[in-house]
Amino acid sequence: MAAAQIMVVEDERITAKDIQNALESAGYGVADLVFSGEDAVRKAGELQPDLVLMDIKLEGEMDGIEAATQIRERYDIPVIYLTAYSNAGIVQRAKMTEPAGYLLKEQFGFLTKPFEESELNTTIEIALYNHKIEKRLRNREQWLAAILKSVSDAVIATDSKGRIKYMNPVAEDLTGWIQEEAIGEDLDKILKILSKESTNIEQGNTSTDFFDKTVIIAKDGTKLLVSGSTTPIKDEKGNADGLAVVFRKYRLN
Repeated sequence: MAAAQIMVVEDERITAKDIQNALESAGYGVADLVFSGEDAVRKAGELQPDLVLMDIKLEGEMDGIEAATQIRERYDIPVIYLTAYSNAGIVQRAKMTEPAGYLLKEQFGFLTKPFEESELNTTIEIALYNHKIEKRLRNREQWLAAILKSVSDAVIATDSKGRIKYMNPVAEDLTGWIQEEAIGEDLDKILKILSKESTNIEQGNTSTDFFDKTVIIAKDGTKLLVSGSTTPIKDEKGNADGLAVVFRKYRLN
């Protein structure tokens, strides 16, 4: 497996070189040493490193926090902050960028000891692992969303409190609500049911409620006859975590 490539953004040249030596001795590759926020954003796009070590305080108009924000938004590259500062305002601002981690510098007279190499290695490995898992989950969500958008039935998913979390385009068309408006709203508000004929059927450990000849009222007041089913969404422990509603226009034989 190729060594992870890490870009170091540090405006103190001696410290940057120390960090490079520590990274290389730990088996990582150093994509580049960069000394300003503006160059960091540009180089991240050119080099596409696996991770960025970013000093918060940098020379120039763009500090490390702003550079990290742009790098994450443009290139989805995880960033670990390097800082010798514990100012509450700076820390809070840094937290808003959702960094992959922090490494605190320790000052010793005129010499700077950036961090222990074992701490460096652990922080980087955790950051790389978490980013890989997050990316895998995002890809899975996008894949699932693409499937749900392509099906011919309306699909609505809620959380455990019955609030809308997802609607596919068919559900938007039948209810008259777009997903952006519906997210966080109660299911009863979005899927207004005037009357319902339903049957409850057990399928293994899941109880599915099938409904037929159900009248719903769309956002504009239009009444539609639909049929479909509701199925509990359960977490890995089997606890109810939401509800999936699948329905379609009722078709007469």
